[in-house]
Amino acid sequence: MTAHPLAGALSVEASARLIRHYRYVEERMMRILGGWIALTPEVPVKLLFGRHVWDCAQHADAWGKRLPELRAAAQQSEPANDRVVAFMDLVESRETPGASAERVAGIYRVLKPHLAAVYAAHLGDANGIYEPPTRRILQRCLDEERRHVAAGALVLDRLGAAPDWRRRADEWEQRLLAALGAAGGITGAAATERDFTAPPASADDASPWFPGRDVVALGSGFDPDVVPADLAAAIEAHGRALIAGDRAAVQRGVVPEARAAVDATYVDLRGPWERARVVACAKIGIYRVVKLALDGVAGRATLQQRWRPVDGGWQLAAADVVASSEHPTA
Repeated sequence: MTAHPLAGALSVEASARLIRHYRYVEERMMRILGGWIALTPEVPVKLLFGRHVWDCAQHADAWGKRLPELRAAAQQSEPANDRVVAFMDLVESRETPGASAERVAGIYRVLKPHLAAVYAAHLGDANGIYEPPTRRILQRCLDEERRHVAAGALVLDRLGAAPDWRRRADEWEQRLLAALGAAGGITGAAATERDFTAPPASADDASPWFPGRDVVALGSGFDPDVVPADLAAAIEAHGRALIAGDRAAVQRGVVPEARAAVDATYVDLRGPWERARVVACAKIGIYRVVKLALDGVAGRATLQQRWRPVDGGWQLAAADVVASSEHPTA
């Protein structure tokens, strides 16, 4: 007896269960990336996380809204088994500021490639007659995961030039792949190595998942015209105050609740400084993340700042010293 031509590979209950598994992983990945943004000093990685955390949130929401159409409770997440939970815990565990290599490898060389492979397999099995809503969500998620993987590969190739960075990324990738295999993948049912990975799109791919727009500040020349004129004026005034050592003037450009933290950051800056210049700027939501280089006879310092629009202008909301060096004495 042959199956009915309209029958799909999955029952309604099995489809809903898979979607809960997907939502669990997307929701946790969203929370993990969001938590890592503040811990990550490298601007390209920080911005990569910032851009993709929104996509993960949208994926989780789309899956959650699909569930009632499958006679299941809306916005419910469910891990496939305890080992999937342990795997996601392991991915999240690299939370120290110096663990960017492991964080990028875990998300972009293990979790997202596997998720893309799972979505692609499900899309191939989903019935085109009565599962078009599931297929549309799968296709969107698949396209975006592939784009994310490709963008992550660009960042890894550039930042992983240092042997230690590359070694740590490789070692962490192998450890996570072992944990993912022990879990049977995120669905608990993957059986072969083919189920765990999917090839990324290339950097020059013309497909919808072309990664170029997801990668920021990978060493290309900085165009100062990307800084809004009013923000440029605020940064220039801030730089002049730093060069002059005028703490009162510096504080006037900082949001009140951040003044103590910014002052504590700046108190360790060596000087004197002769020049302040913006070397990177990117938009994250309403904020602008700015890298400000300070140059002087004694050396250089690089500040990473977050500027916030306030009352028609801009004020500094946070600042960190991300690099400093001293010039050798004659």
